[in-house]
Amino acid sequence: MADFEHLYSAGKAGFKDSEVTKAHEIIKPWNGEKVDGFGILGAPLSKPSISHSGAASAPETIRSAFSSYTTYAVEDNVDLKSTQLHDFGDVSMHVTDLIKSQQRIEDTFYDVFRSQPDMFPIIFGGDHSVSAPSIKAFSKVKGTVGVIQFDAHHDLRNLTDGGPSNGTPFRNLIESGTIKGEQLVQIGIRNFSNSREYRDYGHDHGVSIHTMEDVRKRSITDILRESVNALKEKVDVIYVSVDMDVLDQAFAPGCPAIGPGGMDSATLLEAAGYLGSEPSIGAIDIVEIDPTVDFRNMTSRIAAHVVLNFLKGRMT
Repeated sequence: MADFEHLYSAGKAGFKDSEVTKAHEIIKPWNGEKVDGFGILGAPLSKPSISHSGAASAPETIRSAFSSYTTYAVEDNVDLKSTQLHDFGDVSMHVTDLIKSQQRIEDTFYDVFRSQPDMFPIIFGGDHSVSAPSIKAFSKVKGTVGVIQFDAHHDLRNLTDGGPSNGTPFRNLIESGTIKGEQLVQIGIRNFSNSREYRDYGHDHGVSIHTMEDVRKRSITDILRESVNALKEKVDVIYVSVDMDVLDQAFAPGCPAIGPGGMDSATLLEAAGYLGSEPSIGAIDIVEIDPTVDFRNMTSRIAAHVVLNFLKGRMT
């Protein structure tokens, strides 16, 4: 009689420890039913990037990075193995029409958010342009939205020079009336990565701007606690947008806009854990990873770790 005990699907063979649950095992394809928990959505769009970017391939790379980790957080004695991430898949993009691709994201996400009112969205970009349609869809379903943005850049570029690019999402949201400037908190803004004009635009519109100097001088949890408490007075729900280039280039070589002087990964993971513990947080996106220029998928691995730390915060 044939023995198939050691025969696995292609690409699935490998060492299996019966006493270890790997993080990718908690990701399951959505089965079409109502979700009361976490849902993954991919927005694989990077053609609107103002610099060369292969971030469209990041959603799948981030998913794969979960296999590098277990579900157990030893420092907190928390195990996520009973948590389930329902994977809704990726939005199909138009080949040539960027505006239509962004509209597809907004329309698709709106349909998902409306039909899944108890689902917590975890969104994998794509470049930062995907955050504008995502937040527009989110606000249509959830009401007044506040945004906490981790980023080296303001992303408040004007919409006339190049249209809705990865440098414009928050200008887009403000000028479309989706959010007011006072509903936006920026953390990690970095030297020699922005212009005075866009800093002034943010200040003039009431955006709360925390530079990397602020992050170095203050506890990240203090900044976040202050920011969350301020936003909760003004909004119904908070959306977190993590542009991975908030990290120093030493930690995130797979970002199109790498640079020195950024946040270290431990600080970002601490921030993710804290935000996970905040019930006012209703969605999170992770953007600006280009796997084609990454080294050993370091940047995608941090992205997966951000999600795991956020989930850990939800359980503690």
